[in-house]
Amino acid sequence: MRNFLAHKGRMALSAVAVLLSVAFVCGTLVFTDTMNTTFDKLFAVSSADVTVAPKGADAEEDAQNGVPESLPAATLEKVRSAEGVAAAEGAVVSMNVTVVDADNDNVGATNGAPTLAGNWTRNDLRSMEITSGHAPRGPTEAMVDADTADKHDLKIGDELRTISQTGDFRSRIVGIATFTVTNPGASVVYFDTATAQRELLGATDRFSQVNITAEAGVSDARLKRNVTATLGGAYKVQTAKEASDEGRADVGEFMDVIKYAMLGFAGIAFLVGIFLIINTFSMLVAQRTREIGLMRAIGSSRKQVNRSVLLEALLLGVVGSVLGVAAGVGIAIGLMKLMSAAGMNLSTDDLTVKAATPVAGLVLGVVVTVLAAYLPARRAGKVSPMAALRDAGTPADGKAGRVRALIGLVLTAAGGAALYAAGTADKASDGSLMLGAGVVLTLIGFVVIGPLLAGAVVRVISAVLLRAFGPVGRMAERNALRNPRRTGATGAALMIGLALVACLSVVGSSMVASATSELDKSVGADFIVQGNQRIVPGAEKAMRDTPGLAHVTGYKEVDATLTSPDGEKDTDGVTAADPTYAEDLRRPTTAGDLADAYGTDAMAVGSDYATAHGVRVGDTLTVAFKGGRTAKLKVAAITDDDTAIDQGARYLSLTTLRKYLPADQIPPNSIMFAKAEEGQQDQAYAALKKSLDAYPQYQVRDQTDYKQELKDQIGQMLNMVYGLLALAIIVAVLGVVNTLALSVVERTREIGLMRAIGLSRRQLRRMIRLESVVIALFGALLGLGLGMGWGTTAHKLLALEGLNVLDIPWPTILAVFAGSAFVGLFAALVPAFRAGRMNVLNAIATE
Repeated sequence: MRNFLAHKGRMALSAVAVLLSVAFVCGTLVFTDTMNTTFDKLFAVSSADVTVAPKGADAEEDAQNGVPESLPAATLEKVRSAEGVAAAEGAVVSMNVTVVDADNDNVGATNGAPTLAGNWTRNDLRSMEITSGHAPRGPTEAMVDADTADKHDLKIGDELRTISQTGDFRSRIVGIATFTVTNPGASVVYFDTATAQRELLGATDRFSQVNITAEAGVSDARLKRNVTATLGGAYKVQTAKEASDEGRADVGEFMDVIKYAMLGFAGIAFLVGIFLIINTFSMLVAQRTREIGLMRAIGSSRKQVNRSVLLEALLLGVVGSVLGVAAGVGIAIGLMKLMSAAGMNLSTDDLTVKAATPVAGLVLGVVVTVLAAYLPARRAGKVSPMAALRDAGTPADGKAGRVRALIGLVLTAAGGAALYAAGTADKASDGSLMLGAGVVLTLIGFVVIGPLLAGAVVRVISAVLLRAFGPVGRMAERNALRNPRRTGATGAALMIGLALVACLSVVGSSMVASATSELDKSVGADFIVQGNQRIVPGAEKAMRDTPGLAHVTGYKEVDATLTSPDGEKDTDGVTAADPTYAEDLRRPTTAGDLADAYGTDAMAVGSDYATAHGVRVGDTLTVAFKGGRTAKLKVAAITDDDTAIDQGARYLSLTTLRKYLPADQIPPNSIMFAKAEEGQQDQAYAALKKSLDAYPQYQVRDQTDYKQELKDQIGQMLNMVYGLLALAIIVAVLGVVNTLALSVVERTREIGLMRAIGLSRRQLRRMIRLESVVIALFGALLGLGLGMGWGTTAHKLLALEGLNVLDIPWPTILAVFAGSAFVGLFAALVPAFRAGRMNVLNAIATE
């Protein structure tokens, strides 16, 4: 306790590292738990006692034809006749809609949450109340939720236009309903029942589902049994709990991805923090060598010395973890505010701090801190009393250093072999396992071998950068080399974060370069039209009527089951397109001609499928269309799957599709392509944009636009990852600061002597800054080199999926390297300032 309180300042940065790591873990858990609580409440409140829906219906997906799955309205009367039913009503709901205001601006959700359109029912009163106006009563009336009205400045009397697969129609807002529970961000528009049936389902005698209320004293389970007995097994019947659990499971999968990804970055921060703690306690033990020797001389055992150091670590872990748990709640609230600003409403009333969260934070922070301090504690226990009294310091075990170097070399070599195996793998799935092993082994190997690398790398960096600073530069070099183990550990902390940055930069840049190259090579279309919904008939007609276009190509994804000649079934479906798609996408073939696949009763398959099932040109495949008939189609071409575009697609013509699938089951286009007439590209581009102005849910892009958007999307993803990695880099910077600060204290007498023989304050500060820069650049050089190796290997696996271009983003790599030098300068500001303020005589007199 005395030692801990005597070195509060020296412990502070280590405590901050623990605090940040624990805060990130606890913040992630609180944030995701709060999200789950929000959705749980919404699902629990909004679910009817029992719900009847079409069998196999998915609440998040419409039917193949783009219209919501539905059931006959006659089902409602059957349900009402079941025993235990107090009330039943038909509901209509669609998620495949776009709602725009009078200015043609999309008023739907833009944050990934759905836009829901349907009829207003009594069941909606479970989660909403009408706070202004009234519910819709006729074909020209609509009601919106209050959050959507606030976001888009909508008020009663404003006009809305709703676009769906069955057409589009206009209405005026006559009411505003407010959620009585937290709305996670969905936009909701209500119509009267007849209008919703006609405009959203395309039929006035259909419902999406039937909501049932139980009579008093009738349990949901019993009501479900009664309804099922009445209807038979033709429908999906769920209790409120089952419906809530299903919705919770769907959201839970998404939330788990977010949670574990963020916890992964928190784990990286913890790993970096370990180096900081090891360095801190190693230096504190070295500075107390004489004190430890005196304790040993008057009877302290090795175990007692070891235990005293571990108890200091325990105190550090407890303090940092307690503060981290509190900071984690603050981080969670900050994330909620950020999400609310982005359109996903999260109320602090739902803030969920489970008992397991602070326990996990405390246990994790304390355990990691104590484990990190174990090696320095063990080293302290080995101090010989006589050696310590002579101030010989902690024992330097040359044999241990050689063993460590050997282990590091073996691990690095094994990791390099794994990366080589990954880079030469024939299948991405096999290579990914080897890539993971190679990343882990090389990372551990570099950490273990860090002291050996420090000697060589620091000398090279110093020869290039420090020679110009004369004697001050040489002293900075010697200081960095004085304790290679310490320099290696400090640099390794920075190495980890920068290795991941370099790896992801290489992968992201290669993906963009590969996709761009593939577009240039394979895509013959001038324009691409797509959105977050399948293309409605009105938009398709507007596109086909646009002047200046040589042709327009539709592209439909169709549910079907293929049976190959070897009897194997495949449910991945087929792609139906206009014959001009063979011009719009120049897919090379390994056999046959792709244009022939657009004939009647013909198709093309990918080379991977053909190889796996022994399919050749001329063979016949059995294709069972969902909702249609079964066809026998002749294989006219085998396309090369060495591509990133449409890899594995099975093509057939729209003529063939119409022959075997009823018109009302044919899916809308998921994407469309167009080719401009010769010399009319600019005019056609402007005309196509104008034609689709009325459909803001779709984007018109030429190839330049498409490439830029792809680059922007990957850039946004990388920026988000870099933001999460910033925590690990911040902790690494704290490690450099702490190492320098403790090093200054350790060299107090030496600094006093150098000042006494003429070293100025400015030279002293420069020496410490240069030492910091060298350590930072050492970590950056290792990290960037390691990361580029990982990224290059990962690209080899991406090449198996058609992304063949390797692109090293040298501007990013050089910017990160230069930025590391600034990190070093920043980290040295406080230690250098404190060193410059030392009193010369007092420093010389320091023991």
